[in-house]
Amino acid sequence: MDYGTAAILCIVCMIFFLVLGVPIAFTLGFSTVVFGVLAFGPMALQKMGLTTFSLFYNYSWTPLPLFVLMACVITATAIGEDLYKAARNWLSGFPGSLVSASIVGEALVASTVGVSGAAIVALGKVAEPEFKRYGYDRNLALGGLMCGGVLGPLIPPSTPLIIYGVIANVSVGHLLIAGIIPGVVLAIMLLLVPLIICWRNPKLGPAAGSVSWAVRFSSLSKVWPVVVVLAAIIGSIFFGIATPTEAAGIGCVAVIIIAIMFFHLRLKSLYQAMVEAAVINSMMLVIIVAASFFSYMLASAGVGDFLGGLVTSLSVSPIVIVIAIMILYFILGCLFDAITITILTIPIFAPLLTTLGFDLVWFGILYVVNTEIGLITPPMGINLFFVRNVFNVKTGDLIKGAAPFLITLVIFLFIVLFVPQLSLWLPGMMRGR
Repeated sequence: MDYGTAAILCIVCMIFFLVLGVPIAFTLGFSTVVFGVLAFGPMALQKMGLTTFSLFYNYSWTPLPLFVLMACVITATAIGEDLYKAARNWLSGFPGSLVSASIVGEALVASTVGVSGAAIVALGKVAEPEFKRYGYDRNLALGGLMCGGVLGPLIPPSTPLIIYGVIANVSVGHLLIAGIIPGVVLAIMLLLVPLIICWRNPKLGPAAGSVSWAVRFSSLSKVWPVVVVLAAIIGSIFFGIATPTEAAGIGCVAVIIIAIMFFHLRLKSLYQAMVEAAVINSMMLVIIVAASFFSYMLASAGVGDFLGGLVTSLSVSPIVIVIAIMILYFILGCLFDAITITILTIPIFAPLLTTLGFDLVWFGILYVVNTEIGLITPPMGINLFFVRNVFNVKTGDLIKGAAPFLITLVIFLFIVLFVPQLSLWLPGMMRGR
């Protein structure tokens, strides 16, 4: 079987099994091995073995398991609850402040867990009772909570950005730093939405009452250690003091110490967090190994060169190609999770975008925001159904409440698209780049 036919059949086979609900690790692994052997013969198995060995000894991956462990330790504590309470105290007195506080809390939790679903649950279980207590419009509140989850993969450390960086052969450190300014800008844009809406109609989200300055500052007592550690992680990467791997290792140890000292983490909970991290990391590494061989198949089939030649022959602006890719990501986001989309598309699009002269660091930020918007939009947005089932709200009501936040996300997406320096300025200032 020739390489091109094998690559096409491999993609078709993967899509077929994914639609049937087979886990991505098994889907990708089975498809690549079967069609790899048909295309390359028995040497494909040898290639798989060498790929596995080289990937597991690639230091670019090492921040991933460390950050996952850090996230599992944090989710085993009450850090999310304390972050929300601190944000609530500082924003109290404004109509809609509880929704804004949940978004600020998600931004802070996002900087520890790195994925949207975890950030939504960590804040939602604390924020929802508060919404009920103060008579907030449930659709608006949960819609804001759902859309705030986009901050999870954007603010470092970010699991999707690390996977994207290694597959696209882009500096993980640059990607993590590139997400800081867009993440802060998006957090501000999102938290302003409920304040403006509820200022015009206070019945949707009345003020939660004033809080004294003493209470505001006291609420920071359990927040500042986490913020300091995370600032140190990002700062050490930015100033070239440590690599992402070294920063992740130091941060992981520091977070465990903080969780024990400030949040009374016990040995049993730490053990459970380590087991959970091991399971998650094992699953992702299996996916990554299969994805690496999948990329090799596509390269051997000349898919990248074909797409580059096809685009070059078209009389359209390169930015139109990027917009077309964004539309595709929007659609895929309604069907698959971000890691699956990364595995399926980045090996194809990264060479194409490089040929067109685009910066892959900038595209990484654009890609993360784009796919996360797809995850919260109908008809099949994964996070949409996730929030609907966890908080028992109708899909139509949730979409209605999320509409102003979704509009804000789309506006932000186009800001990132047409203002690349929003993502590229800070990485360009890094020392030792």
